[in-house]
Amino acid sequence: MKTECTPTMFELQPLGSRQVTARFDGGRITSDAGGVLLREVEIKTGIIARFSECFDDFRNSELIHHSLPELLKQRVFALALGYEDLNDHEQLRHDPLLAVLVGKDEPVCDEKKRGAVLAGKSTLNRLELTPVGADASSRYKKIVARHHKVEKFFVNAFLQLAGPEPEEIVLDLDATDDPLHGHQLGRFFHGYYDGYCYLPLYIFCGEHLLCAKLRPSDIDAAAGALKQVQQIVARIRESWPKTRIILRADSGFCREHLMRWCEENGVDYVFGLAKNKVLTKIIGKELHEAEVAFKQSGKPARLFQEFQYRTKKSWCRERRVIGKAEHLAKGSNPRFVVTSLSAERFDARALYEDLYCARGEMENRIKEQQLYLFADRTSCRTMRANQLRLWLSSVAYVLLQTLRQQGLRGTEMAQARCDTIRLKLLKIGAIVRVSVRRVWFSLSQSCPYQTLFAKILENLKGWQPLALSSA
Repeated sequence: MKTECTPTMFELQPLGSRQVTARFDGGRITSDAGGVLLREVEIKTGIIARFSECFDDFRNSELIHHSLPELLKQRVFALALGYEDLNDHEQLRHDPLLAVLVGKDEPVCDEKKRGAVLAGKSTLNRLELTPVGADASSRYKKIVARHHKVEKFFVNAFLQLAGPEPEEIVLDLDATDDPLHGHQLGRFFHGYYDGYCYLPLYIFCGEHLLCAKLRPSDIDAAAGALKQVQQIVARIRESWPKTRIILRADSGFCREHLMRWCEENGVDYVFGLAKNKVLTKIIGKELHEAEVAFKQSGKPARLFQEFQYRTKKSWCRERRVIGKAEHLAKGSNPRFVVTSLSAERFDARALYEDLYCARGEMENRIKEQQLYLFADRTSCRTMRANQLRLWLSSVAYVLLQTLRQQGLRGTEMAQARCDTIRLKLLKIGAIVRVSVRRVWFSLSQSCPYQTLFAKILENLKGWQPLALSSA
């Protein structure tokens, strides 16, 4: 019987007259040494530490090896570094770099003892699967996420990290699809997206995340949006009473109850308005003029018309509507928005082109979360567990956004995407050496971003944020 052994040396294709070999004998080496930048952000802000205050931990503290903040740091830092799956933590639990990020006093496991420095996939999985009714008498799952606290956490983080009180802010609302490939609870077929999915609701203010709410897909895009907006606006006005607030969204959120609430509570709005025959007829003259201009010049032509409009049944009053009469090579392209903003503040062209069209930037922020921070990794059976996964990705986004806003300010990467930040600044090779008094990270000398790395640390050291609160 032949005995199979794992090879310790690998013979590769030669380089000229030289042999090329590879061995896993380099010692403690990490490929994620740039993660220490995220650690600096966390120590400065306490983002993950405050997030942990949104949970109730019923475990016996004398019988556990990994505290709740440590579990959350391990999960969030790993997501930021590109490790999307819980299974990754079976190997990551031995990683001294991640142990330093988490805050373990002994970042290297004693080889004479069993176990590992960090938690494995099973421990982290219990964090996600704890039901809402768990308590100290539960057998395995004893860490309960309090959803109402988490929702407040993101707004409080925004208020503390966004800077001084502004004169005006714009809150962007949007819904997107989260494709599902199993039989998760809340799974429905969505005709527009042509597949089974969730329909999460996102609310951003610029690059700052205020809401990430997981929802089933058998609902209207605006379902539940008013409740989230009410909570967010109330909290913002507690801290910023003089700030003007504008809601901005596509036609999926153009609903009477949302517009009426804005009008009654001093919040302005600009929403897309689905076109119909009546609206198209109103701007018929402008559409004809745009077509003539296009035929004469061969270039896209665009005209604007504003008017007062009221639906036959669904609206309680007339509202200001802006119509865009546009003609392209593919034909007529009319578009409409409805707003509470006056013509004195925004004329028709500025309101559509400068204010409404700027909402497209929010879609880039959603892509960052969904694609690069794995917010679409919602493969748990229950919606509660999947909601927590979405929030973990959201906290990773807040962490990276703070690094981008404060650490990368004034640099060529000030507008870099999360995946670019990860690739160029976090994925740095280093040798890790641990002594009694020091943890050494000997970073790769061939790293092309050494100057930028130093500039980030300088920016972070000179920045003094306010303490976050989850209250």
